[in-house]
Formats: sequence, C-alpha cells, structure tokens
Amino acid sequence: MKAVIHTKFGPPDELQLKEIDKPFPKDNEVLIKIHAASVTSTDCNVRNFTFVPGIFQIPARLFMFGVFRPRINILGIDLAGEIEAIGKNVKRFKEGDQVFGTPGTTFGAHAEYTCVPEKGVLTIKPPNITWEEAAPIFLGASTALFYLRDKGNIKAGHKILIYGASGAIGTYAVQLAKYFGAKVTGVCSTTNLELVKSLGADKLIDYTKEDYTRNGKTYDLILDTVGKTSFSRSRKSLKQKGVFLPVIMDLKELAQILWTSMTGDKKVKGGVARERVEDLEFFKTLLEARKLKPVIDRCYPLEKISEAFQYVEKGHKKGNVVIMVKDNNKKFEVK
Repeated sequence: MKAVIHTKFGPPDELQLKEIDKPFPKDNEVLIKIHAASVTSTDCNVRNFTFVPGIFQIPARLFMFGVFRPRINILGIDLAGEIEAIGKNVKRFKEGDQVFGTPGTTFGAHAEYTCVPEKGVLTIKPPNITWEEAAPIFLGASTALFYLRDKGNIKAGHKILIYGASGAIGTYAVQLAKYFGAKVTGVCSTTNLELVKSLGADKLIDYTKEDYTRNGKTYDLILDTVGKTSFSRSRKSLKQKGVFLPVIMDLKELAQILWTSMTGDKKVKGGVARERVEDLEFFKTLLEARKLKPVIDRCYPLEKISEAFQYVEKGHKKGNVVIMVKDNNKKFEVK
C-alpha cells in the first residue's frame, strides 16, 4: 500500500510517499481503507514541533515525538474510510461499514490503510456527508467541544467571543456555541467575515480594524483558538465569573490556570481534550440534523501532502485541509 513516511524532523518536503506492507488487523481491530484524511496543526507539531511553544519542545521530544528521529512514522490523526476486514473478536463493526473518526495518538491516517481498535474513536459515517467532509471532524470539533462544554460550561444565553473563528477549531466552535444557545461574536480577518457569519455568528469583529478589548463589550466566555490574545488583555472584557479559554498554552497560561483557580472571580481554564467515542456520536447526530458543517479550505491528493503541510503551516487556512487518499486521480480545485 501507499503511505506517507515521516523519517526525520524538518521541512515538509522530508515526507516521502512509499510502498509499504499493508497492515493486518489484530483480533480486536478493524482494517480501514482510507478515503480521506486531514492535515492538522497537531500533525504539524508531530512532524516538526511547528506550533509547539518553545518551553514545551524539549518535553515533547523526550516523552512524545522522539529526540533524534520521529517515534511516529505515519502521520494523520483524522480519517474517513471503509472497513475492509475485521479481527475475529470484533462485534461493533462489519466489513463494508463506512466510518469516520480518529486512529488516536498512534496516528497513521496518511496512508491507504490503517488498523484501529474496535473500541477506538470510530462511528458510522452519516450518508448526508462526503468522505472529505467526514474526515476532518474529530480533532477540531472535539477540541471546540472540550473548551466550550467541559471547561467553559457553556449555557443558553451566554455571550461568547471566539478569537480565530474562521480556523479549524473556530468554525466548529461557532456552530457548537450556537447549538448550545449562546450569543456568538466571531473575531477574524476581513476576508473571512462572510464565512463566519454563514456559520451563525451573531456579531463579527474584524481584528484588522477593531480591538475587541476596547469596545466596552463583555462576555461570559472568551475562547482563543489561535494564541493571538491573552487573559491579561481580555480581563476587562470578561463579565464577573467570566472564563478565558486558551487553546494554545505556554507556562504563563498554565500559571494563570492555577492562580485563578484559587483567587479572583475571573478564571482561566484549559487542558487537553480526551478521545471519546461519545463525542463522535454527538457530532454524528448534529451532522445528520445539518446542525454542524465542516468547513473545507483545500483538498490535496496524497502525493501532494507536502504542499498541504506547507499551506497549513502558514497559519491562515479557513477551516480544514483535507487529503484525498482513495481518489488520487480526482481533479482537485485548490482555491
């Protein structure tokens, strides 16, 4: 089978498309023929620590990604595909099932096939979405859900400001916040205002023209999906008992989480989203009801994955970047 192999840290052109042995599912695993995957900021971090704050790069090398050479050789944390074979103990799925989800922290979706445990984060793909729409759902949507629901305790009527509302996490966060009944203000650049409005945002702020911290508005929650603002800047924009939610955290944010947990009425909360099949089932329900829509910026064939990484690492993508694995002969329109 074809797979994109990651053998050393460096620029995206280090990735190599190679023929390797097709995996065989263990007794508790399913073999997935991958139709589509995604390139996420997490993939970029594993590949070359692209968005990892400097203070965390040494621990990331020591305990997660490898010191001198990568521990993970096939990237890709989101996928959609068809189950081709199942292990003898598998009961939850059958051959031919169309699924989407994540292979988890083992990655492996940048290939024609991968094996995932039956009890992994997989579920049946809704028939009303395409492979390329299904592939990039889990990581971005689960991160948004974790911060809004689990850390922000979002409620109907809450006012929330989402900084980076046009990105992979932000586009899901806008839609999920609206689902929970919140009033959403989306912060993005001029070119992305219409996109964020189409996702349901009640108000828009163009950060190139307006500073949200100076308009006198206050919010129950401020979600920073891109690491471009801070608790200190946002403090006056938070209501009493308001919460600042930083997706990208350095030591400063970790210290603020600890400090504000013990003092003051305005809090900083964060963490790492767990991989939960229950969350994936929740997204499936929203997708079937057309209350959640993945935003796709660009699609690339597997052999052009280096270009996809280069684009993601510029930091200006709208929504998600998708890799079409099965349909490599399809013509792609890259806008």
